[in-house]
Amino acid sequence: MSSEIRSLEVRPAEVSDAVAACTVLRRSIAECCGEDHKQDPAILAAWLGNKTPEMVANWFASPTNYSVVAVQDGVVVGVALLTGAGKLALCYLLPEVRGQGVGKALLERVEAQACSWGVKALQLHSTATGEGFFAKCGYIDSGKVRSPYGVETVFFWKQLDEGATAADGSKRKRFCNCNSA
Repeated sequence: MSSEIRSLEVRPAEVSDAVAACTVLRRSIAECCGEDHKQDPAILAAWLGNKTPEMVANWFASPTNYSVVAVQDGVVVGVALLTGAGKLALCYLLPEVRGQGVGKALLERVEAQACSWGVKALQLHSTATGEGFFAKCGYIDSGKVRSPYGVETVFFWKQLDEGATAADGSKRKRFCNCNSA
């Protein structure tokens, strides 16, 4: 398999992309996240429970979300969703395009949108499968959190406004703006 990206386009998701995006979500979770769901049918069913075309269409239609799809050779191969609160709620790829730069392209587009909204830092809950990817993209591991469907996730965050400083003039090192004293 070639590692070059062929005719990749990252664009805002449309409601008409919901079926294809749902396929990306479901295949990615089922086929790539085995380390996370451990092939447990109950965990997998709970995780996939809201990954329906109707629900994805609702997410895409919500005015508080920014959703993008990656389209390669006319096929939706990736999907990402940013909430207005600065949470990366989705970032999934078809198994066959992993390692080709598609995830990075999605993430760059979402980060740019977050910056345009004035979001200072992004946060996300990563699977073990995605942990290395997010760390390589500059996200900081802030510990483990169990998801409602029984998967242990890693809470990551990334400061987007590189020049941010704390009240005492030092660089912020934490996601929150609290004093660490």
